[in-house]
Amino acid sequence: PGLAVVLVGEDPASQVYVRNKERAAKAAGFASETIRLPASASQAELLALIARLNHDPAVDGILVQLPLPAGIDPQAVIRAIDPAKDVDGFHPDNVAALALGTPFLVPCTPRGVMKLLAAAGIAPRGARALVLGRSNIVGRPMAALLLAADATVTIAHSRTRDLAAECRRAEILIAAVGRAEMVKGDWVSPGATVIDVGINRTAAGGLVGDVAYAEAAAVAGAITPVPGGVGPMTIACLLENTLIAAAARR
Repeated sequence: PGLAVVLVGEDPASQVYVRNKERAAKAAGFASETIRLPASASQAELLALIARLNHDPAVDGILVQLPLPAGIDPQAVIRAIDPAKDVDGFHPDNVAALALGTPFLVPCTPRGVMKLLAAAGIAPRGARALVLGRSNIVGRPMAALLLAADATVTIAHSRTRDLAAECRRAEILIAAVGRAEMVKGDWVSPGATVIDVGINRTAAGGLVGDVAYAEAAAVAGAITPVPGGVGPMTIACLLENTLIAAAARR
C-alpha cells in the first residue's frame, strides 16, 4: 500500500508525529512518502499537490498533517482529498458514512480507542460512556463509534455544568479536551475505564495527558498512560485505514 504524508511548515509536534508515522509505515512494509512544504506555501500550492496525489495510482492513502499554517483553510484542504484516499477519515463523505452507520475510513484515534477497549475485554454495550471533548477529529466520531457499539453516550465539554459529576457517572471515560491533567482522581468512578487521548507539554518539557494519571490510576479499573497509550494505536489505525483504502481500490 502507498501512503503519502504531507507536512506544511515546521511545527515541532507535527514533525515528531510525521517521523513516527514514517517509521511505522516502513516497518509494516508500506510504500511511504513524506512531502514537506515550507510554511510559506500557499493554499493553491497545497491543493495542487493534493490533486496530483489524488490522481497518482501508486498512492492509496493521503494524510495532510494538521495543524496547517495561518492562511490555509484546513476544511478546504480536507474537502480536496479524494474520500477514497482520506485515511484520516475527515472528509465530509467519510464523516457522513460514520454518522449513518456505514463507516468506510474512520478517524484513526477513535478507531484506536475502540480497539483498545476490545483488547482489554471491555464491552461498550449497555455501558454509560462519557466523551470529554467535541472536536471533529476525536470527540464526535468517538461518540458515533460508541453509539454504534450500543453504549449510552454523553458528550461533555467546557460548557457542561458540573463536569466532575458527569464524569463520575461514566463507566467508560474518554478524555479528549486538550487541557493538561484536567480530569482529577475524584472525577473517576471506582472501577471505571479511563482512556486518555490528550497530549500536552508541560513547562518542564514533559508530556502529560488530560487526566491526572497517578490520581486516576488509584481509582480506575483500567487506564491508558500518556505517552504510550492511545498514540501508538492511532498510528496502527492509520496503517489499517491505508490497507482498507488500498484493498478497496484493487
